[in-house]
This record gives sequence, C-alpha cells and structure tokens, in this order.
Amino acid sequence: MIARPEGGPRVVVGVDDSSGARCALSWAIGEARLRRLPLLVAHSAPLPPHVSAAGQLGCGITDALRGSGAELVARLLDEVSGGPPDGVEMTALALVGEPGATLVRLAGEDDILVVGHGTRGPFSRLLRPSVRLHCARRARATLVCVRPPAIGTLPDCLMLRDEPEHVPDRSRFRWLGRALRIAR
Repeated sequence: MIARPEGGPRVVVGVDDSSGARCALSWAIGEARLRRLPLLVAHSAPLPPHVSAAGQLGCGITDALRGSGAELVARLLDEVSGGPPDGVEMTALALVGEPGATLVRLAGEDDILVVGHGTRGPFSRLLRPSVRLHCARRARATLVCVRPPAIGTLPDCLMLRDEPEHVPDRSRFRWLGRALRIAR
C-alpha cells in the first residue's frame, strides 16, 4: 500500500496503452485538481504465462516490465497534459502483477478509483479478464469508469447546422446534448 499524505483520500487511476485509459487519465487529473487531492497514476503489467510458469523472476523480465511501464506512464502524461500536471501532487507507479488486483489493493475505502471502459470482444476477454469488471466487483473505493467518446460523433455535434429543421431559439448546448444522446 502506498503511503498517503495525512491519511486522506486520493484519486487512483489505472492506465495502459488504450484510448479508454487516456480518457480516464484526463478525467482523473481534472478530478484531482478540482478536489485538491493527490493523484496516483498506476500501470500494472501482468507477467507473461511462460515466465510465471517457469519461475524465472530473476532474469530481468520484471525490471523490463517496470521500465516499459514507467515509459508508458511518462508518454501518456505527455500526451494528455503535456507532462506532470500543474497544481496536482502526483505519484506514478509501474508495477508487475494482474492489473485489476493491483488497482484494488492500491485504492482504499476513501479513494476514487478511475479506470477506462474498454471495447474488447468476447474472445479477447477470455484471454485477458476485464480490469473494469474486476474493480467493480472487488474495490472498496468509489469506482469511476470513463468511456472514450465515440469516433466521429463529437466533431459532427459541435458544427453549426444550417438545416431547415434547426430551431433558431434552441441553445447550441441543448442541441449538442440531444445529438449526443441520439448518437449512442
């Protein structure tokens, strides 16, 4: 368990190299900034099956997994916020283990646990279980699942329409909300 400043709550976000994780990281940074809570960015890489079966933990694979995880976290922070976020006390971790179980262990009862909502098929879920569902079943923390926006819906909704059915007295934001509900 990572020590907390003064034992208070924090925002814990799990990241990987997916669009859902990028959206979750962005949301977590904003929430930590809004609530003035420390942010814990965690990446957990599972051991490959051949390594855990053979018991070859001393051959440098765990160090390589941690190193690639640290590079991934740094790259995601650069993409999402241009580096470590301003005004947020942040800790980044690159761990080795099952991602769902690791996030459940990291997040305490008073924390906010943020995960991305992935879009994987049933065969992929057989090979790699869903981190989101594992956290939903076992986490004691408040869980927030962030879904990435659908491709192509947001730019279309933000453009002004010059169609005859457009009602001029309707606000643009009300129309945007209606268009987003229809696009789902």
